[in-house]
Amino acid sequence: MANFEYENLIVDIPDYPEPGIIFKDITPLLADEQGFSAAVDAIADHFLKAGITKVVGAEARGFLVGAPVAYRLGAGFVPARKPGKLPRAVFSQTYALEYGTDELQIHKDALTPDDKVLIVDDLIATGGTAAATAKLVEQSGAQVVGFSFILELAYLHPREEIAKDYSQEVFTLIQVD
Repeated sequence: MANFEYENLIVDIPDYPEPGIIFKDITPLLADEQGFSAAVDAIADHFLKAGITKVVGAEARGFLVGAPVAYRLGAGFVPARKPGKLPRAVFSQTYALEYGTDELQIHKDALTPDDKVLIVDDLIATGGTAAATAKLVEQSGAQVVGFSFILELAYLHPREEIAKDYSQEVFTLIQVD
């Protein structure tokens, strides 16, 4: 399904969560059995030979994409959560969003220096969430192997933000210019 028309299953919601933002709703893609499996398979197939041992997905939509990608890769899944959601000792990373700031955390024992990590999320906008997630991976001593997203808002230049600190591949299924 390399030529799947993912764009047909993405809905634009104007002025959400605040005026001027166009929210890209992937829930129709998730609800479509062919679309969802095509997206998960495309991401997993792209990184199949990269030796991925863990997939890290950012709260909350990154869980929806990252967990099935991890399953397909035969890897573990590590959730990067908002503060106060994880019960044990955590690494924390604050980052800028296109409309504010936020913070992510992972358990300190979720990754080891032997882990090769793929960072997966539904969307990359400014690149702040992805870079923050990579910094969490680095805090654990694990290696970031790549980044993957269903949607890339290319007009916000997220690859440039990632490239400030990371040279690893950024793979996306849809680019919005």
